[in-house]
Amino acid sequence: MSKYIEAMPLAFRLLRLPSHCALCHDWGWSRLCAACVASQGPPRHRCARCAVALPSSIPVCGACVVNPPPQDATLAALDYAAPWDSLVARYKFHDALDLGDALAACLLSAHAEAGRPEPGLLLPVPLSAERLQQRGYNQAWELTRRLATRLRAPATASLLIRVRHTDQQMALPLSERVANVHNAFAIEPRHRAELQGRCVTVVDDVMTTGATVGEVARVLKAAGAARVQVWALSRTPAPKD
Repeated sequence: MSKYIEAMPLAFRLLRLPSHCALCHDWGWSRLCAACVASQGPPRHRCARCAVALPSSIPVCGACVVNPPPQDATLAALDYAAPWDSLVARYKFHDALDLGDALAACLLSAHAEAGRPEPGLLLPVPLSAERLQQRGYNQAWELTRRLATRLRAPATASLLIRVRHTDQQMALPLSERVANVHNAFAIEPRHRAELQGRCVTVVDDVMTTGATVGEVARVLKAAGAARVQVWALSRTPAPKD
């Protein structure tokens, strides 16, 4: 992660002030120190299609072999488990936007480690108008715009829209999550032509069953996207019914 900080423009780095690590609370220049990222979030071998953790000898999990998800590939930076689950929850629900740069750096490091193709057009998973008003920000867009700046990649929050308010996925049984997000997303008609033949990367903060990003990928491909990959900040262990 430190190499991404070093790559920032000098003027920006000079404006940074010391901070304490959100995990160990030692002082440094990032909200997540290199020692904590190395010890608590080392790279893990994951399924290339859904990013669930796997033994290093297996490229794709059995579930994805039998029933491939709509997205072509998935990248995940962290396990949604202690200590990261509480940190991601702070970022997502409790206005901890000061963590945004450090969490985006975790995704960038995972991308560099995995050696995947460049992301193409970056799109955040959108919130409904009701949830955006309640929360005040879209945590996926906060990650996306930081990734776009570091990668010098195009990004937009206006192409993919949420047309139906849904219950929180994590509050539902696994069996109800696909139905909960079915037909919840659409392409903004004025931007539909921008998708034709494009490689698109969908950015989200937490991936559990993959129902949400799978529905997004289905909608994007139906609208003309050639390839859809998912970048998830955190991934839960393989779900069990």
